[in-house]
Amino acid sequence: MFTNKWLYAKISPMKELENQAYFWQKMDTLYLSSDFVVTNPKGTNVKDFPDLYYPVDFGHLKILRRDKEKEIVCFKGEHGNGVDQVVVCANIIDKSIEVKLLIGCDDDEQYAILRFLNSLDLQKAILIRRTDETPQWAMSEE
Repeated sequence: MFTNKWLYAKISPMKELENQAYFWQKMDTLYLSSDFVVTNPKGTNVKDFPDLYYPVDFGHLKILRRDKEKEIVCFKGEHGNGVDQVVVCANIIDKSIEVKLLIGCDDDEQYAILRFLNSLDLQKAILIRRTDETPQWAMSEE
């Protein structure tokens, strides 16, 4: 029998995803402690798809960790400097699932990024938006 009270929470799945302030705090820490490298500026076309253009700057966070270098893929808009959304992409061609951070993107930029990512039949994406609420199940027991 499970005893963790959060397992019994009556919260809708979308509310759970959207309202975890501590998660977003960690995302901000990752972003603010890393260097953002633009690999494809806004308006440049995608190498393998010449009719497809990046709606905002596209690149990655360069994270140095011990002897390894990691990259986190990001879209960077023109409206702020924080992680406001996360996109989860399922790609049948690469047989992969990838998380991409959206940094400083307003509603129009979010929509353009979703249209961009969902324009191919073999790749689809969903958007998870940031809020500042913290559900009861996320609170530490002391």
